[in-house]
Amino acid sequence: MATVIAFDFGLKRTGVAVGNTLMGSASPECTLIGKDEQPDWEGITRLFNEWKPAQLVVGMPTELDGSESPLKKRIERFCNQLHGRYQLPVDQENEQFTSIEAAQRLKQLRQSGRKQKVTKEEVDKIAAAIILENWMQKNGH
Repeated sequence: MATVIAFDFGLKRTGVAVGNTLMGSASPECTLIGKDEQPDWEGITRLFNEWKPAQLVVGMPTELDGSESPLKKRIERFCNQLHGRYQLPVDQENEQFTSIEAAQRLKQLRQSGRKQKVTKEEVDKIAAAIILENWMQKNGH
């Protein structure tokens, strides 16, 4: 069994999900708030100490026309920093439409009686869980 942490990286917020390859499960964990367009490294380190992952997955956006996302270089840098800091393998997973799907899931929860307002932080961590679910399906977990 391996624990996997997935990230939906953003310049302001980074959604985080944690999964288990044995069960093929992914759960939204939290949304970390960066400062000055830098990731919350203290928060990420706390998550690593708590979950002790063996694998990392980072969402990589692509534009609808297949062109490179403006965030691509920043996300690649984040991936390199993760690998350098924690010495773990980092996979990239297509994150196209994950935030839209996350918002739809939250909307369905509200329609079924959930009273809380949908926040951007919730969307980000659910998007990270969707990224991780997609990665697990693609990799046979």
